Amino acid sequence: MNRVMQTSLWRLAVVSLVTFVFLGSLQAKPIKRFEMSDFGKTQEGQQFKMITLRNSKGMRAQIITYGAIVKELHAPDKNGNFTNVLLTTDTLEKFQRFNGSAAVIGRVANRIGGAQFELDGTTYKLAANSGKNSIHGGRKGFAQAVWTVEAFKNDVASVKLAYLSKDGEEGFPGNLKTTVTYTLTDNNELRMDYEAETDKATIVNLTNHAYWNLAGGGSCLDNILWIPAESYTPTDADLIPTGEILPLKGTIMDFNQPTRIGERIEQLKPKLNGYDHNYILGAGKEMKMAARLTEPKSGRIMEVRTTKPGVQLYTGNHMAHTAVCLETQYYPDSIHHKNFPSIVVRPGKPMKESALFTFLAK
Repeated sequence: MNRVMQTSLWRLAVVSLVTFVFLGSLQAKPIKRFEMSDFGKTQEGQQFKMITLRNSKGMRAQIITYGAIVKELHAPDKNGNFTNVLLTTDTLEKFQRFNGSAAVIGRVANRIGGAQFELDGTTYKLAANSGKNSIHGGRKGFAQAVWTVEAFKNDVASVKLAYLSKDGEEGFPGNLKTTVTYTLTDNNELRMDYEAETDKATIVNLTNHAYWNLAGGGSCLDNILWIPAESYTPTDADLIPTGEILPLKGTIMDFNQPTRIGERIEQLKPKLNGYDHNYILGAGKEMKMAARLTEPKSGRIMEVRTTKPGVQLYTGNHMAHTAVCLETQYYPDSIHHKNFPSIVVRPGKPMKESALFTFLAK
């Protein structure tokens, strides 16, 4: 072997070694699981934060402290391509006007008939912001609140946000401290753990009103939905439950078999422009399956589990069915129906509930 060839082989070996070490260092680079940055100010100077969570599979969630909103969630399709699967916008000012954000809803998600309720002999009057009824906590609910970052660790893809709703806010009794902990696991799960404690008897029904679009855009009418429920709570013309619990089998609301969302949606019109129904999952506190949503073209699948007794299916009726909401919850207007699971929370007995959103692709 001549000297020129020896030199060339030596150089090739050095380059290979350097490349190997460089690539190894890239692979060994730790994941930045938690990151926090500024996200706009109100006119009064209130600063909001944005938290980014990452897992080892490439998923990424962005959460802002305005409304405890999940701003974005990037999930893989069957080819490993990531896209944001939530309806969103890009600035604080736009979020303050946007009616499709993945915000925490409270104190009481969904509707309260007559915008009032009685608890322990006292009648509490609420804002009538949905006709003569109250919806989603009133005119300024938790979705418009300033949440604070209460706990985090730089090496864990999790953050705990807190909000103190003062006694009398939106008409509700008691100082209510609410926390939500968002965790992005390495199993491609976004977990939401809620806790609420009060110093006076009150009512609480928390959910996240995420608008999901597993394709990243376009209509959701071709999505395939499965909800393992056998009964639902029928409503009147104002979407207030009648108090009945009726079987789903044979109705156009039945998704006990995987069904295309758009298959029967026209039959709901003109009374409704789409689905907006509460499905009964069962009263047990164990984590149970609530729904499975499949987007056929991308192959993305989202499974929803919860400790709560119901899930509200809403098909983005005010935005041309470009999103699907699967809101884990207690039943709407529960405070007026003794046969519904109770949403009363009392001092010393905090409410604790969870929801889990798992992302698959095939």
